[in-house]
Amino acid sequence: MGFEGIGASVKRKEDPRFLSGRGHYTDDINRPGQLYAFVKRSDRPHARITSIDTAAAKSAPGVVAVFTGADMQADNVGGLPCGWQIHSKDGSPMAEPAHPVLAVDKVRYVGDPVAVVIAENRQQAKDAAEALAIDYQDLPAIATVLDAVKPGAATVHDDVPGNQCYDWHIGSKEPVDAAFAGAAKTVKLELVNNRLIPNAMEPRAAIGDFDPSTGDYTLYTTSQNPHVIRLLMGAFVLHIPENQLRVVAPDVGGGFGSKIFHYNEEAIVTWAAGKVKRPVKWTAERNESFMSDAHGRDHVSTAEMALDAQGNFLALRVKTLCNMGAYLSTFAPSVPTYLYATLLAGVYKTPAIYAEVKAVFTNTVPVDAYRGAGRPEATFLLERLVDVIAHDIGIDRVELRRRNFIPVDAFPYQTPVALQYDSGNYFATLDAAQKAADVAGFEARRTAAKAKGKLRGLGYSTYVEACGIAPSAVVGSLGARAGLYEVANIRVHPTGSVTVFTGTHSHGQGHETTLAQLVVEQLGVPLSQVEVVHGDTAKIPFGMGTYGSRSLAVGGSAMVKAMDKIVNKGKKIAAHLMEASVEDIEFKDGKFTVAGTDRSKALAEISLAAYVPHNYPIEELEPGLEETAFYDPKNFTFPGGCHVCEVEIDADTGVAQVVNFTAVDDIGRVINPMIVEGQVQGGVAQGIGQALYERAVYDANGQLVSGSLMDYTMPRADNVPNIHVGTETTLCTHNPLGAKGVGEVGAIGSPPAVINAVVDALRDYGVRHIDMPASPQKIWSIIQAGRPRAAAE
Repeated sequence: MGFEGIGASVKRKEDPRFLSGRGHYTDDINRPGQLYAFVKRSDRPHARITSIDTAAAKSAPGVVAVFTGADMQADNVGGLPCGWQIHSKDGSPMAEPAHPVLAVDKVRYVGDPVAVVIAENRQQAKDAAEALAIDYQDLPAIATVLDAVKPGAATVHDDVPGNQCYDWHIGSKEPVDAAFAGAAKTVKLELVNNRLIPNAMEPRAAIGDFDPSTGDYTLYTTSQNPHVIRLLMGAFVLHIPENQLRVVAPDVGGGFGSKIFHYNEEAIVTWAAGKVKRPVKWTAERNESFMSDAHGRDHVSTAEMALDAQGNFLALRVKTLCNMGAYLSTFAPSVPTYLYATLLAGVYKTPAIYAEVKAVFTNTVPVDAYRGAGRPEATFLLERLVDVIAHDIGIDRVELRRRNFIPVDAFPYQTPVALQYDSGNYFATLDAAQKAADVAGFEARRTAAKAKGKLRGLGYSTYVEACGIAPSAVVGSLGARAGLYEVANIRVHPTGSVTVFTGTHSHGQGHETTLAQLVVEQLGVPLSQVEVVHGDTAKIPFGMGTYGSRSLAVGGSAMVKAMDKIVNKGKKIAAHLMEASVEDIEFKDGKFTVAGTDRSKALAEISLAAYVPHNYPIEELEPGLEETAFYDPKNFTFPGGCHVCEVEIDADTGVAQVVNFTAVDDIGRVINPMIVEGQVQGGVAQGIGQALYERAVYDANGQLVSGSLMDYTMPRADNVPNIHVGTETTLCTHNPLGAKGVGEVGAIGSPPAVINAVVDALRDYGVRHIDMPASPQKIWSIIQAGRPRAAAE
């Protein structure tokens, strides 16, 4: 057995069951007597429901029940709650319109749930839903943020005039205005962050189960945070006491943020199971996911930078319009505010920043967190602006970055937009990325490409992000309606094996391996003897789930605290057994030793004594060896890094291909380098997807026209190059692991690197900016519109 602790590239413990088809996903679960649900959704973006005739559907073969919003309303079912409240700059609370589980009176987007059919099998439920007779009165629809804010625009909600959810700001306006007034140069950029549709490999699914003998409910669901779902659904929607509601999230096949939120279907199947007294299963079809899973991004922004004569940044001014969709999803208000505008300092020492964010409702699918959640939007805006500044004032883009980086000796660094970075070295990641990407040899590669009729470009992105969202008291004051701590329970069994019960949730990250490695490191237990349990509210004390790259920095830190308690109790037991002072007991590599002697006891001997307390300090200690710890972070963690992208464009077709990609990230302490590499590669693939391929499109009438994989382009294996992944480490200073987080860095740093490379490839065509996605049609049109400068001269 080789080294298995922190820093070892241990093979993932969970992979054998996934690779052999033995994963246990929600749709794999079948309960005795199970029924199937099909959700009838609106095909109108905005309409009044004038009538719903369910008679034909109820009489269809196999149908057990049909429910509408009126049925749920009559049973006092509440609306879906929002987990974060934002206040506008005038102090008024955000508009928070009711979000019914099934539409009542009106539908507000294509995909809005209207009714549910419960039948003996899935096909019968789907067929019966076609027999529902729903009459609508169409209403004017709003599809984009720009349309939503036009004077006289139709309103999505009658009680939200002007469609404005909130008008929020951060930073000080006066210093920024003064800096612009005295600046030697100002640069302005207008840009769009394209709307994205999550496409996790596993579609969402939910099973509601009700036990009439006890009144207990169980929900099996594809969720990233089962305790939060239990809290929201039990307390606000179905009014079920938590002791009577169990939520189980088994293996989850990818989430990327889209499975954080409390969705309509979870409440529907749980409530329906109680009504029909049988389990009810719902599994989304792929085209259904396109119009029911929360979308991501969708910003329209203007960014301006003021500079002095030497190219030093003086002030940044940003205005952003962001799309909430038709309703507020669980954490939607926080994404374009505290997860976006607070990161607008980036890696730069810009002394003054002011940002205004207006959130609006539209007749589209609700928008919420998607891998990176606000951080990719901030990074794209800032890194594109930096390249445009370099273009406009005629300075090398790398030199401009270096000139404005936060110095290494400036940490902890207080930004003008609330956050204080505890550690970082942006020069080191840039240097390492340039070396790994062979930037020195790029011009030769550009020349070789030109000889083949290709256009080659190089793009940079230097970024910082905020992870491990916390602390609870701070985020509570900023509008969070939940704590953001994490919980770990460590159980050492009598023979010395260990079970970890964690409130975080794995949906592809490899927690069963990396969290087990923490146990190997701290308790000296072999990896094979460590079990990690998550995703079941009946087994885990509590937990806030997985999002924002928090599992290691927050969940892992809770484990460290719990294991510290295990060791401290073990020392007392060992002292008793070896007739020594507790102060003389040392613990290392799984052994308790009396300092300065060869007397020792293995952890397994101590745990056996704890459970078989024949020779045990029973008056001082309780039997057993199990501890629980809560960890509430003191600050965010701040991963950062540099991504370098190289693209090649076919001038005849406009097709851009990423040919080289290098990511050097500072993620704090690395637990498992192999898993880190996989996380970064996956994030980069998604970032390439946003930059070159993906875009959710609504027509002017509010119809989703990119509603399937026939119309929504995603990156394929041949669109993604070999990705070089490297790390440069500065430790987080305020958690016991020194970890910062890695799950989102690839998706944050890569989009601007790709677009910067595309713009560089098109430099002879006078291109200053191109919005994502940089599709072949866009690029081809640019090439056709004008000759290269050199040719023109």
